[in-house]
Amino acid sequence: MLIYSLSFAAAIVAVFVIIVALKSPRFRIARTATMSAPASAVFEQVNDFHNWQAWSPWAKRDPDMKQRYEGAAAGTGATYRWSGNRQVGEGAMTITESRPGERVNIRLEFLKPYAASNTAEFTFTPAGDRTAVTWSMEGNSGFACRAFCMFMNMDKMVGADFEKGLAAMKSIVEARPAERPEAKRQLAAVMGE
Repeated sequence: MLIYSLSFAAAIVAVFVIIVALKSPRFRIARTATMSAPASAVFEQVNDFHNWQAWSPWAKRDPDMKQRYEGAAAGTGATYRWSGNRQVGEGAMTITESRPGERVNIRLEFLKPYAASNTAEFTFTPAGDRTAVTWSMEGNSGFACRAFCMFMNMDKMVGADFEKGLAAMKSIVEARPAERPEAKRQLAAVMGE
């Protein structure tokens, strides 16, 4: 009886390993929000890591997090390093491509709680006086991460953080009416210009 139980358990483990091994290592998580602000105002929030403290969902999870800025002040070459509690871990982000009002690509390197290297991207699609902002992350996951994802929905977990960040960013850029084109026209009309 014990031999049958052990054989059954080994078969279950073998099937699980095969399923995980066959699962694609590539992943992509993305969320989009539309903001009543020009692409330039939204781009400014992403292109300068100093602005992230106001809207990043992870900035509020560890008020004692150690942060360091390196390289360029903003745009390509700007680097942000962090080290914090278990919720935020440790890692670095470096802007690898910056096209004003269009896109910002970021190399994202996690050191703790696990090592991983991914690509994050923000794209800005203007539509009149509004901008659709898409925040995505993609990369390859190792065997352990794919096994973990059999039980936890990473798209849902990380996607929820992206949604919170985009909502916070939206409240910031929409609170700046003087920068919106129609507000500028109204202000100019009042000023008699």
